[in-house]
Amino acid sequence: MKPRLLRRLLLSALGLFLAYQAWLFGHVLWWRQHNPDSSAFMRQGLARLRSDDPEARLEHHWVPYSQIARPLKAAVIAAEDARFLRHQGFDWQGIEQAWNKDLRQHRIVAGGSTISQQLAKNLFLSGQRTPWRKAEETLITLMLEQGLDKRRIFEIYLNVIEWGDGVYGADAAAEHYFHVHAAHLSTAQACWLAAAIPDPRGADDHPGSRHLRHKAAIIARRLPLVTIP
Repeated sequence: MKPRLLRRLLLSALGLFLAYQAWLFGHVLWWRQHNPDSSAFMRQGLARLRSDDPEARLEHHWVPYSQIARPLKAAVIAAEDARFLRHQGFDWQGIEQAWNKDLRQHRIVAGGSTISQQLAKNLFLSGQRTPWRKAEETLITLMLEQGLDKRRIFEIYLNVIEWGDGVYGADAAAEHYFHVHAAHLSTAQACWLAAAIPDPRGADDHPGSRHLRHKAAIIARRLPLVTIP
């Protein structure tokens, strides 16, 4: 391949890459004042459900941050990202701990992802673990941290993450499992929901599992130490 042609191809590829990143950041800035009505994970989940049932629908409805019970906010931070208010998208201490755990187990068993990283993946990416996806997740995490404040990041996170088979967001989860609105969750219910985040479909299939109850009890003990946005 001629050097001039190769240079043009590389410049074209770079231009497309930068345009895509600008498109992503435009979405992030739009979400300062507007709520996402869907996410990559929701679209993937709906496609999976409709492969069995063409009429399937997701359980999801947005609620403002003020209408989500404080115990759930505290429980989610305690369970998923205790240093959420102190880091700028990446919890290096948590990443090191996860890395050491993976080395001991000789396989990937812990991710160390922050709430911001999880939100980046949920909004735009897939659950696949590839170098490209991780690199893109890193860039989007930086966009979220630069474009939104912590409270807005957390509000979007609580409203879009998967909490069961086809169940997305805190209010849909509260109704699905406990038949209440997110504003009326008890501390025990909030801790159970936080415990379910890593494996929402498993929690949906086995809501009374000993593992979930044990994890919820651990989260409950951490609540007094938690600060929320």
